[in-house]
Amino acid sequence: MILALDTTHEFGSLALWGATGRVEEVAFHSEDGFAHVLFDAVDTLLRKHALRPADLSAFASAQGPGSFTGVRVCLTAIKGLAEATGKPAFGVSNLAAMARMAGVPGVVPFFDARRGEVFAALPNGEEIVAPYPALLAQLPPGTPLASFDFAAFPAEGHPTVVLSRSLAGAIAQISWERYQQGERPDPILLDANYVRRSDAELHWREA
Repeated sequence: MILALDTTHEFGSLALWGATGRVEEVAFHSEDGFAHVLFDAVDTLLRKHALRPADLSAFASAQGPGSFTGVRVCLTAIKGLAEATGKPAFGVSNLAAMARMAGVPGVVPFFDARRGEVFAALPNGEEIVAPYPALLAQLPPGTPLASFDFAAFPAEGHPTVVLSRSLAGAIAQISWERYQQGERPDPILLDANYVRRSDAELHWREA
């Protein structure tokens, strides 16, 4: 069984996934970060299913893109659990998880990256950050789009799929499939997928 965690944006989630599929997925919301609540959430979920961290086959983390602090918290927590138990640790792109949730061939998942831009995964798999109109301009008409909310993102001419903000289930599913294929990634190799540089780097370059 795999435990997956996502704290990369305001709406976090945990999921357990095993041979029979999704065991449980839990959503939790924290406007001021997850570092102070996530281990209680993990402990509660595992106790509910009479599990300990050592009973799990592997762990999985959302890699981003997303909040820089949230991505680091997520990766650090999963690395710590995996290293403490001697188990593998998978990393899954948030955009890949969104595409899996959409379940539509050729879908382009995207979400708000602030500063007038969106994070998106193009049909060729490339992940970008760009203004939303620039994203649409490079997509063929009729390309399906998937996101959490289309209120601020008009998508005329494109089929749309509205997604749940809980990504942990899709992250767990992808990781379980990789585990079944024989992958055993070392936790030390787990790394962030920021897509763009941090505000500190951007401001330093501007200065």
